[in-house]
Amino acid sequence: MEIGIIGLPKSGKTTLFNALTAGNADIGIYTAAGPNVRVAKVPDPRLEALNEMFQPKRKIPAEVKYIDVAAPTKRELGSELLAHLSQADGLLHVVRAFEDEKVPHSESSIDPERDVKMVELELTLSDLSILEKRLQKIEASLKGAKPHERDSFSREQALLGRLKSALDGEVPIRKQELSEEEKKTISGYQFLSAKPLLVVFNIGEERLPQAGSLEDEWRKKYHRPHLEVAALCGKLEMELTQLDEADAREFRSDMGISETALNRMIGLSYQLLGLLSFFTVLSDEVKAWTISRDTTAVQAAGKIHSDMERGFIRAEVIGYEDLVKCGSIAEGRKKGLLHTEGKTYIVKDGDVITFLFNI
Repeated sequence: MEIGIIGLPKSGKTTLFNALTAGNADIGIYTAAGPNVRVAKVPDPRLEALNEMFQPKRKIPAEVKYIDVAAPTKRELGSELLAHLSQADGLLHVVRAFEDEKVPHSESSIDPERDVKMVELELTLSDLSILEKRLQKIEASLKGAKPHERDSFSREQALLGRLKSALDGEVPIRKQELSEEEKKTISGYQFLSAKPLLVVFNIGEERLPQAGSLEDEWRKKYHRPHLEVAALCGKLEMELTQLDEADAREFRSDMGISETALNRMIGLSYQLLGLLSFFTVLSDEVKAWTISRDTTAVQAAGKIHSDMERGFIRAEVIGYEDLVKCGSIAEGRKKGLLHTEGKTYIVKDGDVITFLFNI
């Protein structure tokens, strides 16, 4: 999973990036060196339990890559920024909701609703630019197209024209109704307003007691398809990553914070992107894998290695809860909880799978 972190200057983007990745990126002025990129391990107590059960040589958690890109200095997204964001699976928009006289807001005042609209407009304008260029190319291509090519160009032209009309009306692509075939058609364009969006309101420490009610309020206001909302204090979360685990846990308890920023963001990201985890267990390794919901067994095998997908025979599957109750895969087999599945089996969250294949 790859998440692009966006937001206006002085919103706390890099602060949250450090909190999520236990990083130490400079939270001052962005330099031309490029984006901040760091991989975070996905915390999963199920993987820890499987590690204790099987005692392998290696324990490999799933990973999420966070990309903290520079805020645009103008009201447009530059080509470098677009290049980094276009490959992301989803976007995390950090919105400033904290007061700090030492850190003046780029727009001179704190107004989260305004900032949400401004960044959404930047994403929309980026997509409109791509659409306009593509529509011009299609129009030129139609003039010399052969009869069998015209139908394909015309269908694409109609679809892109519909997207453009809605974007002109400030309706992001993620909010537009598209068939699965239409989604597949436009997937190669990597439209930014089509990507799932997690809006994180960065509040001050003094507002932490109201974090839950503020989040509920913002969630009602921004209830849209493929959009989720959260509220946290990025500065505090970054500071907590610098403490040892026990001290950080005690501090969170005192502050009424139930989970780490990383756990919270990953949980919401998985939900937003429609992801789940399955596990594989070998003599020397227990590993977590991230896949989309509705992934078949043969597709999950391909996630591990293309040879497994090509030579897939069957999958031996046991649910995590069943495995914990049995204590071992052998016992699960005896009790009939280990089941054999074919290529079309839909992998479930927490499945522990052994793939049999032949090439």
